[in-house]
Amino acid sequence: MKIILLADTHLPSGQNKLPSRLLETCEAADLIIHAGDWKSMQVYEELSQYAKVIGVSGNIDDEEIRRSFPLKQTVEVGNYRIGVVHGHGEGKTTEKRALEAFEEDEVDIIVFGHSHIPMMRYAGKTLLINPGSPTAKRKLPNYSFCILHIERVVRAEFVFF
Repeated sequence: MKIILLADTHLPSGQNKLPSRLLETCEAADLIIHAGDWKSMQVYEELSQYAKVIGVSGNIDDEEIRRSFPLKQTVEVGNYRIGVVHGHGEGKTTEKRALEAFEEDEVDIIVFGHSHIPMMRYAGKTLLINPGSPTAKRKLPNYSFCILHIERVVRAEFVFF
């Protein structure tokens, strides 16, 4: 199974379409997971043309998005449980807030956003992934998202552009 992981799709003013590099990759996706800060339901509608989309709301999302997406959710893919949360809040790092969101849940993978900083590492046996942002790189050199391959084993790769 090929899953596209993304977050923080803050489309800049005047831009109303997601980057072609992301959309080309979505063409072969089985599932798309968005870790919040959609900014617009237009992002959901555009991604839904490629595959099933699940996600959570983030701190900049409006009421329509918050009604459509929970603050956190868990999805099962094969034998793996994936926790999704945006990661915003007070105190602590974004990574620590993401881990705390699933303290009571058994998850194999946690996908989160908020910082716009791509990262991937294990915390114990849980794989943490922040896909960065495909539209708002801030001071980073590249935009990014992540492809998660789930077969007998999990393999994840960043796409930087």
